[in-house]
Amino acid sequence: MHIVICMQNHAYVGFNMDNKMKILVVYYSRTGNTKYVAEKIAGILKARKDEIIDLKDRKGKITGFINSMSDSFQRGLTEIEFNEDPNKYDLVIIGTPVWSGGITPSIRTYLTKNGIKKVAFFYTHGRNPANVYKDFENLSARPIATLGLKGINVKSRESQERIKEFCNQIRNEVEI
Repeated sequence: MHIVICMQNHAYVGFNMDNKMKILVVYYSRTGNTKYVAEKIAGILKARKDEIIDLKDRKGKITGFINSMSDSFQRGLTEIEFNEDPNKYDLVIIGTPVWSGGITPSIRTYLTKNGIKKVAFFYTHGRNPANVYKDFENLSARPIATLGLKGINVKSRESQERIKEFCNQIRNEVEI
């Protein structure tokens, strides 16, 4: 049985009652690329979605970008809001854009606050995802699957295939 629930500020939240595992796709997205990938993954896996809201103002092409990169480079934390308790899920799939070669302060804060036992990661990037895996692994359990996509290409046919492969890798690792 497939149930679709409409919630404010979310395109849809879906979950499959026949799944053996409860899966949460949680993400932060400043420009929409990571959100797009999160929605695709949640749709394929029939998982629940939760968007992390960074309470620091990161708007603006220049000042927002510079402040965001600086905060990420310093590996700092930020104030965030999210709706779902990740500890109620068997698997949490976490998505982030790459800023200054690493994960965003909002995802760093989320991982620091929540001891997630089973995790998969995906990220979108512009140029250099140098420290992304190191950041993820320093703050959480070893991921069962990872995916990196160039931000401007997330809607390409190749990226769509890579998203499907990522989801198939997760299916092969867990009972869905």
